[in-house]
This record gives sequence, structure tokens and C-alpha cells, in this order.
Amino acid sequence: MKASFWIGTALAALVAGGAVAQELKFPPGQDSRFNWKSYEDFKAANASLKGQPLTIFGPWRGEDEALFTSVLAYFKAATGIDAKYSSSENYEQQIVIDTSAGSPPNIAILPQPGLLADLASKGFLVPLGDQNAKWIKDNYGAGDSWIGYGTYKGKDGKDAFYAFPYKADVKSLVWYVPENFEEAGYEVPKTMEDLFKLSDQIVADGGVPWCIGLGSGGATGWPATDWVEDMMLRTQKPEVYDKWVSNQIKFDDPAVVGAIEEFGKFAKKAEYVSGGVAAVSSTDFRDSPKGLFDIPPKCYLHHQASFIPSFFPEGKQLGKDADFFYMPTYASKADLGKPVLGAGTLVAITKDSPAAKAFVEFLKTPIAHEVWMAQSGFLTPFKGVKPEAYGNDTLRKEGELLITATTFRFDGSDLMPGKIGAGAFWTGMIDFVGGKDGKTVGTAIQKAWDGLK
Repeated sequence: MKASFWIGTALAALVAGGAVAQELKFPPGQDSRFNWKSYEDFKAANASLKGQPLTIFGPWRGEDEALFTSVLAYFKAATGIDAKYSSSENYEQQIVIDTSAGSPPNIAILPQPGLLADLASKGFLVPLGDQNAKWIKDNYGAGDSWIGYGTYKGKDGKDAFYAFPYKADVKSLVWYVPENFEEAGYEVPKTMEDLFKLSDQIVADGGVPWCIGLGSGGATGWPATDWVEDMMLRTQKPEVYDKWVSNQIKFDDPAVVGAIEEFGKFAKKAEYVSGGVAAVSSTDFRDSPKGLFDIPPKCYLHHQASFIPSFFPEGKQLGKDADFFYMPTYASKADLGKPVLGAGTLVAITKDSPAAKAFVEFLKTPIAHEVWMAQSGFLTPFKGVKPEAYGNDTLRKEGELLITATTFRFDGSDLMPGKIGAGAFWTGMIDFVGGKDGKTVGTAIQKAWDGLK
């Protein structure tokens, strides 16, 4: 499940030289939070491209589209390229139609590595070259992970780097109310072992540690898949995770069953969850975090992605009234490093041109990230950005997780076939919380996967 609930800024337009041009949100050179040198250097290197056309197709609509076009305005101002962005409600289907018909955009931006891999296998993507892959390795947190999500087999069957990562989301977060922790004398846990100890301490003190809600209408169960994916990354090597989401390791494998059962140590322990185990499946995920803010608190901890503050009670200030910490790893499995679960968008060239190549080069400048960072809803693993450009401390801390991660993995359920990742996996988690054991649930999900045609 992807969710984008950030509120953007309405952007004006001005008429210049007879064409409609986007007003620059932050005047170049006037705000020390930004790396303006990167903008000026890029501008100097691409002055010869003035007037060239560039079409960009992507997933961002509404407020996200306004935010992206605020970034695109700097690319247009620096190069003079006539860049136009468009989207579609059914963008995944539309890009397949356009590429198959021989009328692709120059640039395709997609959040699905699997869809991009399919386009590459049909010869619809242009390789970005080893130099861009090396740049990602050297400049992105968990760079090898991001290279992996942009590397596919081409029509010739050979692996090549096709997709440049730009904009990420983070899921490995636990939310809490600092004031509640301070009053109770609790400290943010540094290891998973400490997280269990904290949960037990809260129970011993007469409180309830967790609010967990899996309700989401027809998508009920999806929040549990994030839990299981986080547990997989904290109990198994990244390679095992990759084999699991591609069905090389089965759902009833001990590694996967173990991760499901680790989730159960939180969700199926009555004293651990607000309302008891029965409330886990029936509580809507949007209502679930509200117990953090009750007086006295109905719970002290809530595991959810970076979008969840949109459902906090009105007026709650992030960093003061609510904060998060990284979902910790097991001290006993220190060799697994610091994995982060999340998602992201990837930029590919679907119709080559000097302007298309220039756009990819633009994404290697800090300013291409910082302009969106300073507004809302944007995180980046790019180590070259100025952290102070982030619009608030919460975003800055989330960005730091991406930069310092040793492994980054996409949401596993989103990488699986839809009938599994957005079907059997969801319902299986409801069955698990309802009383079935991890092995039984894993076997049922795998049976559904094996039954796909």
C-alpha cells in the first residue's frame, strides 16, 4: 500500500517570452539551505539545449504533481528545455500502451520496479550506463540496494542499469508521544530486545504498549504485511527477502513463518495491544494511532509508515507532540546491518534524446532534491543534499534513516503478484491474528500463489 497524504503548496505560473513558465519557488542564490552551486554548474553545462522538447510521464497527480513541477521549473530555467509533465489515473496501463504503440514519452517515472523490468525486457527502456550505476553506489545510502532496483534484463537478456531512483518513502518507523515517555521514564529502545523489554515494562506499569489496527475496508490486513516485511529484514539476509518476494523461497518456509510469528509476538499478545487481540483486525488503521494521544494513553507505541501523521489528531506538532524512532534490529543479529523498508520512484528513459539525458543528470544535483525536500512529502537517500533543506525535523530524521541505511528494500507485498501481495497475504494476516498459526497461514498463502496461472 502506498499512501501520499501530504498537503502541497499551490504554485503560480507566469508568462515569459511568449511561453508559460513556472515561477521558481525559491529564488536562486537567496537561501543558504540549498546547494545553489549545483544548480549554477548544471546550468552552465547545459546551456546548449535551449528549445529542445522533453516529455515526462509519471505517477504524480494533484498536490504531488504541483510539487514535482516546482522542481521541474528549475530544470527548465537552467536549460531552456521545453519540458512537459503529464500523468494519468491509470498510469501503469498507459505507459504500457504508449511504449507498445511506439509513442512513448522521453522519460517514464514509475514506482514499480517489476513494471520497469517488464518494459526493459521488451526493449522499451534505454540503458543509463555503468557510470550512473556507480554514481548511485557512491552517493546514495544503501546504494547497492538502489542499483538492484534499477537493474533489469534487456531484450538481449543481459543485465543493465535502466532506472534512476528519485524520491523515497520509509516504513520502518515506530511512533510515540515524547511527553508520555518522559512522564513514565521510558527510553527509546536501541535494539529489538530492548523493544520487547519496553513493552513488558509498560505492561508491568499497568499500561498497554501497542496500538495496532489492520482494518482498511477491502484492503483489510495490509498493515500486517509491513510488520512481516520488517521482521523478515531483521531476521534474514536481504538475499532471503529477495527470494521470498520472487517466490524462490516459499511462504511456508521456516524463514517466512518465523517472521510472521515474530509479528505475532506483538499482535497476538492480549496485554500488548489496545483493545485486546480481537481489536487488531477490527480497528481501522487510520484510527489506530489515536490511542497514543488519549489521556491517559491507550497505548505508547505504533508501527506505521511516514504518512501516518496525516491521521493524528488535528494540531499535533511533529517532533513535539509526536515523534518516531527507527524500528530496531536484533542485537543478536548485528550482521544484518541497518535495513530500511520503504518504497520509491524510479526514472527511466523511454525515448532517448540529449534533453532526456540532461534530465537524468539534473537528478544528480542536490538542488533537484532540495527544492522538494523544503516543501513536503519528499525523502531522499542522496548523501549530497543539505539536510537543513528539509521542511521540518521529522522529515530530516526520516531522510537520515535513508542515508545511513545499509540495506533498502521495497515493500514486499507490492513486488508480489497482485492476487498475493494485495490479496492472499492480506487475508492470511487476518487469519493469523484470528488464531491460526504462522505455518498454516504461510501454507495457505503459498497454495494461492502456486495456483496462479
